[in-house]
Amino acid sequence: MPAKEIKELRQSGRLEEAYAMAKAELEAEPNNLWAKRNLSWVLYSQLDKAASNLNLFLAKLEELETLELPESEEMLYDNLSIVIAKAVRHITGHQNINLSSLDTLFSKVSTLPLVKPSKWYTSLFQAFHKGYRDTDKYIAFADWWGLENFREEDYQKDKMPDGKEMMAIAEQAYIAYSKQLLPKHTMFGEEIFNKEKVEAFMPKLDQIVESYPNYVYPAYYKAKLLLALGDEENLLSAILPFAKKKRNDFWVWDVLSEAFKGDEEKILACYCRALTCNSPEEMLVSLRQKMATIFIAKELYNEARTEIEKIVAARTAKGWSISNTLTGWQKTEWYKRAIAKKSNHDFYKRYTHVADNLLYSDVEEESVLVTFVNSDKKMLNFTASEDKQGFFKYDRLIDKVRVGDTLNVRFQSGSKDGLHKVFTASKGTDERLKQQFFKEVEGEVRIAEGKEFGFVGDVFLHPTVVSKNKLAAGMTIKGQAMKSFDPKKGQWGWKLISID
Repeated sequence: MPAKEIKELRQSGRLEEAYAMAKAELEAEPNNLWAKRNLSWVLYSQLDKAASNLNLFLAKLEELETLELPESEEMLYDNLSIVIAKAVRHITGHQNINLSSLDTLFSKVSTLPLVKPSKWYTSLFQAFHKGYRDTDKYIAFADWWGLENFREEDYQKDKMPDGKEMMAIAEQAYIAYSKQLLPKHTMFGEEIFNKEKVEAFMPKLDQIVESYPNYVYPAYYKAKLLLALGDEENLLSAILPFAKKKRNDFWVWDVLSEAFKGDEEKILACYCRALTCNSPEEMLVSLRQKMATIFIAKELYNEARTEIEKIVAARTAKGWSISNTLTGWQKTEWYKRAIAKKSNHDFYKRYTHVADNLLYSDVEEESVLVTFVNSDKKMLNFTASEDKQGFFKYDRLIDKVRVGDTLNVRFQSGSKDGLHKVFTASKGTDERLKQQFFKEVEGEVRIAEGKEFGFVGDVFLHPTVVSKNKLAAGMTIKGQAMKSFDPKKGQWGWKLISID
């Protein structure tokens, strides 16, 4: 058998001679499996060489198929993914990808029993993914390839030579697949949306979101697909984890607003929060137009004109046309009378706490009682229960706070030396908590001879309180007391904090 000679010719690059010898061997023994194998590997080498010549590549691929080699020829069928990927990259390497050529090649390779999963099968996916990811052919390609064929390493980020990390190919795949499932409209306004396809895909997407919490965008597309399905009940829980990670991107708040259809105040809060994000003006034109619409409905014409002027300025700077809606607004009497501001930032800030409450609505609120306020450092001490006390900065959360106020607080997990980090805080009305740790006091002052402190009933009078208010034994006072923990005695007790 000439197997050794054919191999030597092939490996030395003398492919025509190797092909002629292998072809002659097969013609002599058409049913000889070894003869088919010898020719298949010569054809493989020719495919590798013809990767940049699509017609020749397809012809050689067709010739290989006629050999009808069994699927058990795994080495060949695994390596075929290498040369096919190479041919695909020759097509997708151009700035304007020839989708017709890509479709022709895909049609030919889609019937091959390629080995899967494997390193080279993933490489083949990456090649086709680049060409199809933004087209309506993507789903058919991905269904053929089978997203279940990703290996564990395909779910990990790739590190580039410069140290930068690149999104895992599996994450890219689920994002691209989700994007293609979203509703589209024809030029005649007809909606294209395969509801059954989306419903079948959702459990797979759920698994990705749950198994890889470090992925950011699959959760976003899950929310978009839930919205498309009309599943508003689960929309908020789906988008919140994503929104928290990307809360400084304006468009996240735009998407989050879609979870509150019909609730104008919550939608307004989302828009306001979006417009506090640092973003190029040209990216905000659509959002500002939505905001202007709300301002007009509320008859906040100065604010509306402010948004409109910013939209027009951004569109003009980019050479974009000014819509009929905008020009129509500019012609109205209210617009002519309105005075534009430098920005509506002060208005947006009024809704920041509302937006944050929406963002962290899945975190349970706790009632706390304010026990001390340092207004200079914007720090307050609190008591939530006899088992939980601490302090946190309140400057970005509440404008004014006083000792004795109750607050509704969403805490971040953990604390360090009593310092807590807080997601949200707002004024509360928990009278039960207040009564547990706060009470009105009236009675006679008792100060033992030679002592600087005293008592009113069971309420302790600190020496500072005694001296500041010039208290003396036998005086009757009225004031407020707070229950606090004495670390020296290791017990709770009442102390006077103010006198009427």
